[in-house]
Amino acid sequence: MKVAVTGGAGQISYSALFRIANGDLLGKDHEVELSLLELPASMDALKGVVMELEDCAFPLLKKVTISSDAKEAFEGADIVLFIGSKPRGPGQERKDLLAENGKIFVGQGKALNGSAKKDAKILVVGNPCNTNCLVLMHHAKDLPRENFFAMTRLDQNRAVAQLASKAGVSSTEVSNLAIWGNHSATQVPDFVNAKIGGKPVVDLIDRKWLEGEFFTTVQQRGAAIIKARGKSSAASAANAAIDTVNSITGKDLHSAAILSDGNPYGIAEGLIFSFPLNGKKIVEGFTWDDFLEEKIRASEKELIEERDMVADLL
Repeated sequence: MKVAVTGGAGQISYSALFRIANGDLLGKDHEVELSLLELPASMDALKGVVMELEDCAFPLLKKVTISSDAKEAFEGADIVLFIGSKPRGPGQERKDLLAENGKIFVGQGKALNGSAKKDAKILVVGNPCNTNCLVLMHHAKDLPRENFFAMTRLDQNRAVAQLASKAGVSSTEVSNLAIWGNHSATQVPDFVNAKIGGKPVVDLIDRKWLEGEFFTTVQQRGAAIIKARGKSSAASAANAAIDTVNSITGKDLHSAAILSDGNPYGIAEGLIFSFPLNGKKIVEGFTWDDFLEEKIRASEKELIEERDMVADLL
């Protein structure tokens, strides 16, 4: 299978590519071809990454190609990971970042539409990933809408880790944990429906901690990592991207942002909004209390505002 990755020389890709080549994305019985896209100025760095991939002698890695042309990079791809995006610069507002990335994802969407396989699975990691995905999907008109995802699995993994730590249990004991809304500081880690050892989290952990420290820790974790290491999340983001692809082709409950049209929770249509999913389908039956609904509606409002900011690109 062919996996295309944008931002191939970046930090997240550097953490992801070796795992993909080792079979963590597709399984140990699938050979893989990597197609890496980068800006012309970063092609030398990307060549160095390819050298390292070659030096690992991965049995499953059959071919690596590199390009600065999106249409060429996406040609025949089965899976495309949109990891590259323009980061926020000093003094930039969110609307400026959305506008700049939006223009990039217009071009990449058109290239994707003309090159990737028609059933290709698309995951947007580069931030602001929800609205980047919306723009990308709009310009890849011939690809199925249900195959477009924006990543909130990193938020889910962070929330699971926090609950497991608080309860003093393995992360495998935490289940039914969903992330709602935007991959931003308004994201909603759903402790109301989550369980630990099959029991409701709200029966096991103090509600004040859940609404306070837990919520803010998950929402602000990315900023905390930047403050601690001087760089944004890389290995954990790469891990979450691999988790997402595994989950959308499987049966486990997970979170990812998808097109909100026809959703059963009353979220406005025309957004890339994170829901609890089973494979690619929204899981019904999650309940919202007043606290959860207030937070989810705030994230919905933010995504509507983001969509309005890029309306000229849609």
